[in-house]
Amino acid sequence: MFAWWGRAVVRFRWFVLAAAAALVLVGAAWGTGVFGALTGGGFDDPKSESTQFRDRTIAELGSQDVDVLVLYSDPAAAVDDPSFRDPVTATLAKIRALPEVASVTSFYDTQSPALVSVDRRATYAMVQLKAIDPDGKTSAYETIEPALTAPGITTQTGGTVPFLHEANKQTSEDLARAEMFSLPVLLVLLILIFGGLAAAATPLMIGGIAILGSLVVVRLINMLTDVSVFAVNIITLIGLGMAVDYALFIVSRFREELAAGHEPPAAIGRTMATAGRTVLVSGLTIALALASLLIFPQSFLRSMGFGGLAAVLVAMLAALTALPALLAVLGHRVNALRIPLPWRRGPEHAGGDGAWARIARSVMRRPIVYAAGVIVILAVLASPVLRISFGGFDERVLPPGSEPRVVSDAITADFAGGTVGPIEVLVSGGGQAEAQRLASTVTGLPDVTGVQVTASEGASSLLTVTYPGESTGDAAQGVVRAIRDLPAPAGVDVLVGGRTAADIDLIDSLVAHLPWMALIMALATLILLFLAFGSIVLPIKAVLMNLVSIGASFGVVVWVFQDGHFADFLGFTPTGFIEPSNPILMLAVLFGLATDYEVFLLSRVREEWDRTGDNTASVASGLQHTGRIITAAALLLTVVVAGFASGGIAFIKLIGVGMIVAIIVDATLVRLLLVPATMRLLGRWNWWAPGPFGAVYRRFGIRELDPHPDAAAKEEALAGSSRST
Repeated sequence: MFAWWGRAVVRFRWFVLAAAAALVLVGAAWGTGVFGALTGGGFDDPKSESTQFRDRTIAELGSQDVDVLVLYSDPAAAVDDPSFRDPVTATLAKIRALPEVASVTSFYDTQSPALVSVDRRATYAMVQLKAIDPDGKTSAYETIEPALTAPGITTQTGGTVPFLHEANKQTSEDLARAEMFSLPVLLVLLILIFGGLAAAATPLMIGGIAILGSLVVVRLINMLTDVSVFAVNIITLIGLGMAVDYALFIVSRFREELAAGHEPPAAIGRTMATAGRTVLVSGLTIALALASLLIFPQSFLRSMGFGGLAAVLVAMLAALTALPALLAVLGHRVNALRIPLPWRRGPEHAGGDGAWARIARSVMRRPIVYAAGVIVILAVLASPVLRISFGGFDERVLPPGSEPRVVSDAITADFAGGTVGPIEVLVSGGGQAEAQRLASTVTGLPDVTGVQVTASEGASSLLTVTYPGESTGDAAQGVVRAIRDLPAPAGVDVLVGGRTAADIDLIDSLVAHLPWMALIMALATLILLFLAFGSIVLPIKAVLMNLVSIGASFGVVVWVFQDGHFADFLGFTPTGFIEPSNPILMLAVLFGLATDYEVFLLSRVREEWDRTGDNTASVASGLQHTGRIITAAALLLTVVVAGFASGGIAFIKLIGVGMIVAIIVDATLVRLLLVPATMRLLGRWNWWAPGPFGAVYRRFGIRELDPHPDAAAKEEALAGSSRST
């Protein structure tokens, strides 16, 4: 099948290249328009109590969100001084008159001491916008932002809408900076890997097709359902990374076949029959791993799933169509524009007596030593994950100097009982008398610093509850749980909302869906790897190896971002917990990437097993042929990810650092040492498939070569021994 596909692409190479060029043009002209169509937010579960609170509050009381907090301060004047009061009150009057603004609440209207700092040198106003949806609020904020400044008074904006606006802006800047950093470095590394400009340019061309094609796909998806703006990050990260990986693998094999004396058409056919098959299995496996994100109700995670699926599948298709078509046109000229590098031996010389051959022989001689040593190292790296703690994200994910973070820190530190995210309680059906009784009860709960009825309409009332510390702190979470534990009066509905309640609901929702995600990833991997390699042992071992490398990555993430090690060096503020959607996203991405390297290695091992029927020789040969490619692929992907790890948003940085650790650990300790060592220890049992499974593989397996008689006999003997027992 795959050799036939290679011949077909060679025959229609100009048509394939024209289609790829058309996709690039559509992506550049229309696909890039997705940037203006994507939505923000998307972290809520539509069925959670906090979401029901929001919807019912809007229906019964109208929107009560405090969208923008405007902090006014002057170290030389108090809030009561005319030099402070007059420009601020005049500015607030102008804000109220803006058509985008629903209401403005300030100290000068309410005389509330909670709106004045302890030293009386600062005050903040709460602005409610008329827009309901997140995108409308962001647009309204961008319109009114210039009008918020009071002349002569230091003015800074914070709150939910400016926070999300700044996060989106910072993310876009980080994305542009990551691309500017990674592309030149990738080109230099590819030149060093391939030793020539022609071969080095091909992976970047496929990467460009993958990114622009993915934008087209995501824009089409966005026409059917909302997609978060953060999907663009995973498109660039996964699209470029996988395209480079796949192109590296295919171009290396093509050059190897040319060096073996095959003419370009035959070399492409052989490349597709081997490396092309590997790319197909890898792409499908990673795509299914990312598809597990689609089961979550949060549109943020679903959007990451959509973006990741589009990126992987387009990168895979480009590597299986446009790349072989390009190689058919280039032929031997793929080695053109050579740059002499005296220390380099190309992928066409991957075997022999090189470093990877020596490592392979060493692992084959001492598999127990290597396996035990690697397991100890990975256990040490993973151990911090045992104390992982989850919490919602807040303004501390932004760089220290950003205005929303400055406002949040100032209100928390300088205002008595101040908080930028109050807990809100909707009392529906009991009237104001019932609301007052509940307010009295809530006032007596631990860590409650104040309760106020802030809105009433008919039988519905809204309570605003304040507490000490951050909205993500233990005190805030304890207050939410305590209020929810209170028995509701007969005939009265009590719903708790606000930022802290949303964080708690998010964690509960993720925990509830996580087992299903794990089941989808595991089953997809087990089925695809069985169809690719004809064994039920290797897929199970692959899943276990993936969990080992991911566990090591999670352990490092906890040690760094939860415990705060290297915080100054990396430029983030430790919070003492991990935002829960980050590990979920990391799990899907890293599980797919780990399987990618597993497929690279096992494909060559299976190829050698089919050719020789010698397990030990097959594992050693597979390692020495793929070791250099896996290491190079890991290095290139690390460069892509490093651009994101250097960004200003803490949770993007966390994902970047976690991926770098996982890539390095997986491509070195796991795939090049632990996997070959365990395969050496398992011997021919690597290829065990009980009778019915063997029949399924022979009929439906994703394979190209007929097995060596020794390999077929050993597999049949294994199947027979399983039937006899």
